[in-house]
This record gives sequence, structure tokens and C-alpha cells, in this order.
Amino acid sequence: MPGPLAGIRVVDFSAVISGPLAAMMLADQGADVIKVEPPGRGDLLRYEWYRRGGLTSMFANVNRGKRSIVLDLQQDKGLEIALDLVGRADVLVENFRPGVMQRLGLGADAMLEHNPDLIYCSISGYGETGPYSTRRAYDPVLQGMSGHVAIQKNPEVPIPDLVRHALIDKAVSYTTAQAITAALFARERGAGGQKVSVPMLDVGLAFFFPDGMMKHTFLGDGILEGPALYDRYRLTETSDGHVITWTGGDNEWHALFRAVGRPELCDDPRYATARERVDNMEELGRILYDEFQQVTSAEIIERMGDEDVPGGPVLSLDEVFKNPQILHNGRVTEREHETAGRMRDCAPAAQFSGTTTEQQPIAPLRGEHSDEILAELGYDADGIAALRQAEVVEGSKPDPTRNRK
Repeated sequence: MPGPLAGIRVVDFSAVISGPLAAMMLADQGADVIKVEPPGRGDLLRYEWYRRGGLTSMFANVNRGKRSIVLDLQQDKGLEIALDLVGRADVLVENFRPGVMQRLGLGADAMLEHNPDLIYCSISGYGETGPYSTRRAYDPVLQGMSGHVAIQKNPEVPIPDLVRHALIDKAVSYTTAQAITAALFARERGAGGQKVSVPMLDVGLAFFFPDGMMKHTFLGDGILEGPALYDRYRLTETSDGHVITWTGGDNEWHALFRAVGRPELCDDPRYATARERVDNMEELGRILYDEFQQVTSAEIIERMGDEDVPGGPVLSLDEVFKNPQILHNGRVTEREHETAGRMRDCAPAAQFSGTTTEQQPIAPLRGEHSDEILAELGYDADGIAALRQAEVVEGSKPDPTRNRK
């Protein structure tokens, strides 16, 4: 059955994570996504580590379900092909620094004049204007500017740290995919095409704000204060590792007291209710620390499960794939690529009951679909050969006999 975005065509000029992952989400939901890559290297992620047979793991993880064409946009014929693609598209995605697409002749104003129904989505680092607009933007830098790093502190070792994955890049991807589908919905209601702008810094701040700015939302006096959500995050050390507990109401705290073998704390006036626990949290923390030190992670997780205490293990990356609930949900699959070999893939989290999509193909090799896409634009074999001879386009086909190194 076609996915919810079946019939939508996306031209993806973006690279690395923020734009490609957003476009992959649209592909997962049924859109036909054409990835336009520059000649030579292609998308920079194609040359990251952990690569085999023409793919890297990161490239594969953000480009599933797309078709790839390599175009030299510096040549008139390459730009002509790009304009033809955009003219037939519903969505354009780009994440270059401000001004680059205009210099290529593919800026928003020109493209919306060329295709008035187009949703033109532009991702920038800091915004298209302003004092930082021309700066290079990278995920860890944006984490620092938007507040994320400031709260990454263990109270016992109060040194700020980074969130060690591309948090903001991926938040931008989700924001972008949602904004594009909203713009498509508005177009269906008669709004026509439009430009959608997504500054990464703004996404980082918006993503952080709901809980990260608890202490900085109300202004003035008369504020009832207490621990912010991030103050309550804890890794609890056991005799052989760490576990995570998350206790909110009195019933959950009492369940934790029973799980660690200290049921008498449930009736102790210092710890029985939230107000008393706040006033005596330092002493309670020492008690719980000592109790957790007496048991293994497996033992305390079993006891917590018996008492219905919210919490769980700190799994290694290898252990994640063996977790019984993750196995049951079936989102992680294994499949074979013609040149890259056996690979893991994580299917989309959102599942649709009425517009279910089939599993999308593994990410394309660089220019794998150049000939196919050009044929759809009306070029015959001689015309495609001439474009290749002029180095306007490049392409490659999977070769199952190719060395997988």
C-alpha cells in the first residue's frame, strides 16, 4: 500500500545529517526523493569512517529510500537538468550556507517563480541574516550556544559535557520534516508554494526550552522554586555497573525503598513525602547510594521490576540489540546490500495503520540512479552518454563482485 506521502517528489540538495535525514523521513513515508550530489566526492558523509562497498554507516543511516544523481551544477547543462527536476518537484530541501543556492541559480525566489507550487525548505546554521549568518554551524557548537551543554553535569562531578551524538542536527531533521508536511497540507488547502526556513540554532533552543529553561521561564518575584527536571537525572552506581531510576510520586519512592531492602523508610517522617525528601535529600542520597552498592545491576533491576519502580539498565551499544522489548518491536532489521554486505537498519518509529509503507531500499551508491532519472526527464541513451562524456553527470551501478573494502 502506498505511504501517506505517495505521489510527492522531493529534490534533496542537502548533505551530511540535518537535511538528508529530514528527506529520508519523507522517503520512509512514501515520497520519491531524488538526492542531487556534486561530482567527485558527493555527499561528505560518503567519506566518513565505518565504510564498505561504496557506503558508510552514517550515509546509509540518513539516506535510505532515495535515488541518487550526480550533477555538476557549475555547468549550464547541469543547472538545466536541476531546473527540470525542480520544475517537476513538490519539495526542495537544501542546507547550504546562506547565498550558496542563489549563486548556483537555485535560490528560493527564482525557484518559486519557476514552480509556484514548490515547497522550498532552507536549513541554515544560525539564520539567513544576522551577525552569525555566514559562520559554519556544527552540532556541538550549537549545543553550547543553546543551553544543552550547560546542564550536562553530574552533581558529583560538576563539569559540563556535550551530548555525544548529533542531537541538534537530528532535532533539525524532525522539525524540517514536520514543517514540510505542514506546508504541503497548507498547499492542499490552497496556500500555494512557499519557502520554509529552519535555522539550526533556533531549533536547538526550541528543543531545549520546555524543560531545559524551567528555571528561566518566569520573571520577577513570587516563584515557588524547586529542583528542575534536569537536576533529578541520575545514574546510580551498583556493585558492577550503573542503573537508572526515575521516581516521582510518593508511591514510586516507597516502591524504591522496598526494592533496595529499606521498607522502613516509607514511614520515616524525613522521607515519607515529597516535601520532607526535598529537605533531607542529601542524607537520603547517601542511604540509597550505600544500598545500591550492595547489589548487582541485574539484581536491583529485577527487584525494581517486582516493585514497579520506573528505571532500567545502562546498556552497552551491543546490548541494545539484545534487549527483549527492542527485539519484540522489530524496528532493527538486518539485510544484505549488493556491495556493502550485511547491514543493520532501524525502521521508522511511526507506523501507519491505513497507509503502510514497505521497507525502503538501502541508501544509494553515488549517482546510482543518474541514468534512470535522466531517462525520466526524456534523455535517450545517446543524450545520457553525451552528458557523461561532458562530465555533466556521473553515475555508478552496484557491482556484486566488487571488493567490499
